[in-house]
Amino acid sequence: MKLKLSLLLLSINFGLKTCVFADTIDFNIDKQLDYCDVQIKKTLKSISSDSCLMPRSIEPNQKNWNTVDIYDWTSGFWPGILWYDYEETHNKSIEVKATEYTECLFPLLSYEHKNDHDIGFQIFCSFGNAYRLTKNNAYKKAILIGANKLASLYNPKVGTILSWPWIKNKAWPYNTIMDNMMNLEILFWAARNGGSHDLYDIAVSHATVTMKNSFRKDGGNYHVAVYDTIDGHFIKGVTNQGYSDNSLWARGQAWAIYGYTMVYRETRDKVFLRFAEKVTNLYLRRLPADYIPYWDFDAPDLLKQPKDASAAAITAAALLELSTLEDNARLAKKYFNASICMLKELSSKRYRDKGKPSFLLHSTGNYPAKYEIDASINYADYYYIQALLRYKEMLKRSE
Repeated sequence: MKLKLSLLLLSINFGLKTCVFADTIDFNIDKQLDYCDVQIKKTLKSISSDSCLMPRSIEPNQKNWNTVDIYDWTSGFWPGILWYDYEETHNKSIEVKATEYTECLFPLLSYEHKNDHDIGFQIFCSFGNAYRLTKNNAYKKAILIGANKLASLYNPKVGTILSWPWIKNKAWPYNTIMDNMMNLEILFWAARNGGSHDLYDIAVSHATVTMKNSFRKDGGNYHVAVYDTIDGHFIKGVTNQGYSDNSLWARGQAWAIYGYTMVYRETRDKVFLRFAEKVTNLYLRRLPADYIPYWDFDAPDLLKQPKDASAAAITAAALLELSTLEDNARLAKKYFNASICMLKELSSKRYRDKGKPSFLLHSTGNYPAKYEIDASINYADYYYIQALLRYKEMLKRSE
């Protein structure tokens, strides 16, 4: 690993394109993680865990977090951030808060709670990190319950997991969204840790059917795949959060990059590795010079469009892992180089406001619905700190 990472580090200026701002940014990894710790402590001072409300977003004209209850799809990210900070700092007071916020989510596991695919985000980002760091069997049980709840949405006729159960009409009889690729990880984990092997099979089926139907020939994805409920055939691909049905929504492509990297890690099936490369290469080809995408690559007047730091953070975390899984040395260097360019830019003053308690600025939540535009968002922060820790671990292994 030491030799491999050394070669990757030497290749930093020879990737797809040169990082425009990279040479002017101080990218000491410990400094970036210290910054995250400071921001987390600011957030903890500004909110109360007594109510189990989770910080979700900060609009451009705001200084403090807008909070949501545990049933919001993003509720697992804040506990996950706290667990990552505890992993880095070993600060017992952070562990206490991580525990409090994680255990706020137990009601999601009740079978009276009608879930959707986001149960994976909610439970694995929180309880998943909690169990990894504490080995508390109550958390393991929570993950297994969450995985079974997610699997209950699987339709064998279609071969995928239903994303939004509340949307059932003639136009959209059955929907599966690209975000759902991220939630397969809880199924793979559960299958390896006491759950049914069926969970593994469901995850592989979902990834395979999604790969077949949710992507165009160039590797760009449809945000939503619509299927028939009678015989399971694919009807059409549409968007809910992108610019148009056939545009390249940045975060959707980031979900695909991360999702198929993870599926390859879990299955070691080279079909998924080759596909991860395909969706990644399209994304990288279309990036602007600073490596941070606009919210949709095909939106009109692109230079006037808002950026999406969340897509960059998700992709940076994914590409660090993909670089270690690659069987092609040239692509490993390319992906590592790109991920570091992304992290360096996200770590610059352009993406930080120390007057706000978030890590990052300039994410786009839902542009068509006109909310969380040019905002700070908790999932951007989650994948940013995850990427930083992945990079630090790579550096440790190279020593």
